[in-house]
Amino acid sequence: MFGEFIKERRIARDITLRKFCQELDLDASNWSKVERGLLSPPQDEEKLRRIADLIGITQGSDEWQTMKDLSRLGAQMLPDDIASDRRIVNALPLFFRTVRSDKPTVEELDRLIELIKKEA
Repeated sequence: MFGEFIKERRIARDITLRKFCQELDLDASNWSKVERGLLSPPQDEEKLRRIADLIGITQGSDEWQTMKDLSRLGAQMLPDDIASDRRIVNALPLFFRTVRSDKPTVEELDRLIELIKKEA
């Protein structure tokens, strides 16, 4: 999901894969695999900042936080049933933003988990 997120924004800014990789000193073959979800996304904060700057994402914005969340999610192994459900994976950054700002109680989280299980 991280790769798709970056690729969409790269293309929207009319930046080719080759140009993107040249600007960030990345190997185009490996980065292509990141965009296709075959390799884990970068975790280094400085590299994420440079990527964000290049594709027009403002640090501290919701889009910045989404990019960071997707990067972290991509580096972790989600259970197959969750990872294969695009709706759930796409909703995770919104879920994280909500949890960060509202700090739900344990009971609220339990109810949310039950709702997600019913919908999935």
